Amino acid sequence: AARPPIMAKDSLAEAGLHFDELNKLRVLEPEVAQKTTELKEECRDFVEKIGQFQKIVGGLIELVDELAKEAETEKMKAIGARNLLKSVAKQREAQQQQLQALIAEKKMQLERYRIEYEALSKVEAEQNEFIDQFILQK
Repeated sequence: AARPPIMAKDSLAEAGLHFDELNKLRVLEPEVAQKTTELKEECRDFVEKIGQFQKIVGGLIELVDELAKEAETEKMKAIGARNLLKSVAKQREAQQQQLQALIAEKKMQLERYRIEYEALSKVEAEQNEFIDQFILQK
């Protein structure tokens, strides 16, 4: 393709028309057209990278949600275990109080038996003495 004469080129440039590297008539200056194409490619790359970023962030959000659910589950288990321990401790405390009451009751019973034994031993001693005296009198 033949190059247009320089004068014609300048007149067209003043009218806002330009020739590209293939000598096609363009409305944009070749440098502006080139920069527009570069910008278009950069935008496409940028949109692609944003898409990748969104996928990564989506995956991260899913992971964080899963971890939050697991943490909540473990928290509930811990609360359940703590409540169980509290109830076991209360049961043991109640059992201990029952056993202490039983011990006190048995101690009182033992004291009554000791007193009764002493009284019966005294009666036995008196009766033995009476029997001995009765036998000696005969």
